[in-house]
Order: sequence, then C-alpha cells, then structure tokens
Amino acid sequence: MNMRKVLIIGCIFLLIGCKTKQSATSTSSLSGMSVVATEEIPADLKSKAYSLGKRVLMTCNTSRFKPFTSDEATASVIKNTTQERLSKVCHKFRVKYGDFKEINLAEVIKNNDDGSYIFRYKATYQRDFANKELRVTIDENKKVSAIKSTDWVDIMN
Repeated sequence: MNMRKVLIIGCIFLLIGCKTKQSATSTSSLSGMSVVATEEIPADLKSKAYSLGKRVLMTCNTSRFKPFTSDEATASVIKNTTQERLSKVCHKFRVKYGDFKEINLAEVIKNNDDGSYIFRYKATYQRDFANKELRVTIDENKKVSAIKSTDWVDIMN
C-alpha cells in the first residue's frame, strides 16, 4: 500500500517540476502537441521508454529497483524514483491489482515546443479490472523527464 503512495508522490513531484511544460487539457486542444505514429518514432527511443517504464513497474513484482543513471533520466526523476518510494506504492498496487504483467504502447504524443515525447502505455495486471496507464516522458536529450501512473483514459489529460 505504501509503494503506491510513494509512486504517486514521486509522480506529483515530477509533475510539479515540469508544470510549465504540461497542461491539463486533452491532446486535441493542446497547441504544440501531436499524436505521432509509432512507426515514426526511432526504435532506440521506443526501446528506452519501454525498458525504463517496465523497470519501474517490475519493482512491484520483484521488490528490487535498479536506480536510474544520469544517462537514463533527469536529476529530478533520479531523486524522486527511489526503492523506498516505489516499494510503498507497489505494495498498494499488488494488493489491489495483483502482479504486474506487461505494458503495451497505446500512443505516442510529441510536444513540438520542447521536442519531448510522451509514451502512453496500458499496463496489465493479474486482475482484469485493473485499467492503469503508465506515461513515460522522454526529453530532447533522450532522458526520462517524467514517469506517471494513472487510471487509463482514452484521451490524455
């Protein structure tokens, strides 16, 4: 139960740090943001977003987290994504949803203003009713600049 709180708190800190770059409206009305076909995304960028996102959620199954390096993530993500925080959030996720199974890429949104990409993954868990989303934001330097877990919605907020 505490693992979920930690992940949520970590995501809140990340969102606060990136507040000026993100808006709480749908993608269709966001200026400078556009949905990108997954085929147009470089394979190394897709692979990086997938592996780093999955690494975070696999912590819920293994209780082990390999910390992000400065080559993989921004300083704020490294600071806020700790084993202790993830463990607390993951405990809640496991109690409510069961074991984490997989993430599947649903869409990629490009922020044309700053060159970042938001990878939206549907996360599947042991219990079928779990309808969760993992968002991994990769900045122009190909580093994770935000990670957010939320309930799945068809239109990004």
